[in-house]
Amino acid sequence: MKKTAMKVMALSMASLMAMSMAAFAGETEKEAGSYDFAGGTVYGIYKAGDQTWFIDEGDAAKAKVEADGGEFIYVDAKMSPEEYLKDIDNAIANNATGIVTCIPDQTLSQAAVDKCEEAGIPIVAADDALEVDGEKIAPWVGIDAYNIGAANGEWIANYAIENELVDKEDTGLLIMTMDTVSSCVPRAEGELDKWAELCPDFPEDRIFKADYDGTTDKGNTAAAAVITANPQITTWLVTGANEEGTIGACRALESAGLDANACVVGLGGYMAKDEWNNKGADGTCMKAAAYFSSLQVGEGSVNVLEQILAGEEPDMETAVPATVVTPETYKDVMGKDAE
Repeated sequence: MKKTAMKVMALSMASLMAMSMAAFAGETEKEAGSYDFAGGTVYGIYKAGDQTWFIDEGDAAKAKVEADGGEFIYVDAKMSPEEYLKDIDNAIANNATGIVTCIPDQTLSQAAVDKCEEAGIPIVAADDALEVDGEKIAPWVGIDAYNIGAANGEWIANYAIENELVDKEDTGLLIMTMDTVSSCVPRAEGELDKWAELCPDFPEDRIFKADYDGTTDKGNTAAAAVITANPQITTWLVTGANEEGTIGACRALESAGLDANACVVGLGGYMAKDEWNNKGADGTCMKAAAYFSSLQVGEGSVNVLEQILAGEEPDMETAVPATVVTPETYKDVMGKDAE
């Protein structure tokens, strides 16, 4: 696939995404109706509150709560299970009207939900589900993980085919994984499935995985370990479970002096756009990213919370759409999110 064709396809996907976003927004607004928090307080408790994704998501949740007459308190659980449960207890002690949350350790899901049920406070999961044995135990708002992964896998496979990398013995595919987070596992599965479909003859011994915890630092460390252990690979194709991990891989490739020939595809777009804004298309090995809106997840989580508070029964799963953006298309697709 030529670059021009890929750009046209991306722009077409952008138009479809815009329509999907409008439909999503209209649907959740219709479902949620108008709810008056009447000065009540909603807590947003996020596992990694210093990350761009959660900051933007929290801002969107805050705007929705305040527009509907309430107060929003943003809480950073600092990736600490102990801190997270204390944050839940604090929200309960302060008579929270409701909680929207991304949990740092899904094995705590039942404990968190039990605490809220005992206190009569509704809780909605954002991004990472509150679940037991794979079954959601609270309403969830997040991304269509498998299909987003598949979109990334398709893009990077087409890149490899277009640039005649599939048959090069020094080419390796690296998937950044987060195997302990259920919402992230389907992303890697989608990436690998689509790659295998489009590049069926690519040797399995040149497909690598690097597991990390969702942070840029750990993504850097995990990617660097794989890169160092495989000096026979000098052309790396990388995609992963979130944007932080792929940015960490970019930094690892730069440190190894292998970034010039590398292709990294992010997942989120919220850090890829900084690469392109600050360095330009040729200044980074981040070549594309699956963009989806943290604003939709933030506002959507509050919409679902409002449905519960209004006595309605929301869907247990609400997924937002995504499309792959490149340095040529990201401003058109992402709009203000590209700034």
